[in-house]
Amino acid sequence: MQFMTDAAAPNIEMSRVRQSVIGLGLAFTNVAAWLVIHFYSMFVFDLTWASLPFALVMGAVQCWLSVGLFIISHDAMHGSLAPGRARLNSAIGASLLFLYAGFSWDKMRNAHFDHHKKPGSPGDPDFDHENPRKFRRWYMTFLKRYFGWQSLLFVSGVVAIYWLVLGVPVEKIVLLYGVPAIASSVQLFYFGTFRPHRHSDIAFADWHNARSDDFGVLASLASCFHFGYHHEHHLNPNVPWWALSDVHRRTVAKASGGVA
Repeated sequence: MQFMTDAAAPNIEMSRVRQSVIGLGLAFTNVAAWLVIHFYSMFVFDLTWASLPFALVMGAVQCWLSVGLFIISHDAMHGSLAPGRARLNSAIGASLLFLYAGFSWDKMRNAHFDHHKKPGSPGDPDFDHENPRKFRRWYMTFLKRYFGWQSLLFVSGVVAIYWLVLGVPVEKIVLLYGVPAIASSVQLFYFGTFRPHRHSDIAFADWHNARSDDFGVLASLASCFHFGYHHEHHLNPNVPWWALSDVHRRTVAKASGGVA
């Protein structure tokens, strides 16, 4: 074990504080934007044929923000949302997973740690070893493993309250709540699981059985909050999502013999 000196301790603490401030600030922004769009679209916005284009834009933004909810909770699992604050990470992670689709924090966190222990193997709960190249079949396996009765009850309860109690038109619920939620699960799966871990004619670099996209920073952010830099994530699981682009840049520079 490497013990830090008295001089190193303040630097490490400052780094933790900086990471927490950035991570929590970005998390607050994402969650606040998700809530504003959600409640506006459900209870204020008037869905008509004329307003349909704007509704589609809101739905697309809400899909991306929903991906962000999951990625933030993923950082919380690794303790990288607020380093050194286990209870805060757990509280935020559990809340966002429940908001996302009624997911269980303990179940999802344990499964994710199993994924990191045996990535891309039959023991990996995220991996479909019988269909390692087939998107649709692998996605259906993914849904069956994670979308259980708790999620079904949560989503059904929200829909029932909005529609039958609060009188929200069903078409708004479907278009601006249901579709973005389902689309975000497809987006998360495709960019965060299928693309990085799918089998191809090109061998994986190491036992992590993961590869990274070569997207630019903006495309990477738009696709899956930099989670497409997936090999870097497996090598550095404590790096938060917003710092993965820098890790990827240094990795590419090192591989090409340049200066990071």
